[in-house]
Amino acid sequence: MYFDSFLNERRGRLPSMFPTPHHENLGIVLTGPASHFEFTPFITDLLPNLHLLDTAQFFPRWTYEKADPDDGGFDFESDAGDVDEHGYRRVDNITDAIVELYEQAIGAPVTKDDVFYSVYGLLHDPDYRQTYAADLRKMLPHIPTPSNRKRFEQLAAAGRALADLHVKYESVDPYPLDVQLKPGADPDDRETWRVAKMKWKTKGDYSTIVYNPKVTIAGIPETAERYQLGSRSALGWIIERYQRKVDKASGIVNDPNDWCDEHDDPQYVVNLIERVTTVAVDTMKIVDHLGKQAADRSGRSAERP
Repeated sequence: MYFDSFLNERRGRLPSMFPTPHHENLGIVLTGPASHFEFTPFITDLLPNLHLLDTAQFFPRWTYEKADPDDGGFDFESDAGDVDEHGYRRVDNITDAIVELYEQAIGAPVTKDDVFYSVYGLLHDPDYRQTYAADLRKMLPHIPTPSNRKRFEQLAAAGRALADLHVKYESVDPYPLDVQLKPGADPDDRETWRVAKMKWKTKGDYSTIVYNPKVTIAGIPETAERYQLGSRSALGWIIERYQRKVDKASGIVNDPNDWCDEHDDPQYVVNLIERVTTVAVDTMKIVDHLGKQAADRSGRSAERP
């Protein structure tokens, strides 16, 4: 994309998070307070749109500050790192004070990455989401200090696994779906894989996607629909977004087939459906495991005299 004040009138604080194409970042996107979507967390290493999840807020792992030309790359008043080759200094948004608080709470050393991923894990924890459901609808989430080391490590591990799935959704192993071609359709003809507007086979049946008149994708597991991103499932978003549209005012055509042509990958959208199915299924395995861990904790608490 073209990200510059000459074209983008309101960029907010994003230039401090992605100051140049050379600066990598990672951050958690949340539905904003009073959103009409269900509370949703999502992590990305790409520049997020304000309306990625309804009207969202973005919490980056780092921010970047432009170094003064005469500071020589040293700032003894800051905990930020040295100046990079592009003239920026990276600032860690996980503070030393938070790390110290966590270490005191669990009685063990923690890293700043551990803290970051534990938050992402907690935001997916069914017990947390249910307990604070009313609050999450009207305000940004409050993050409790971890109660013990085991709980913290569980959340950090879950958060890392979820982040790896969600950030790398285009490169995970594809789920073995049943891609069915109509008799006579040539799988080597790129026209076989053109997409106009996909749909579910029937209302309420999320096991099969009618890709186009020649291609049907079946065998989608029921659990894939459980992974909801705001108003629809992850696969539901693909069905809604990956369709050919023409903007009435400008006449600009948004056609996912153009991407497939440019990358000489006519089956890109089909492969994406398979990969996002993997993401959805594996996400729910992690979320369900977090829920089981919470139930186990509650059971042990109830047994105590």
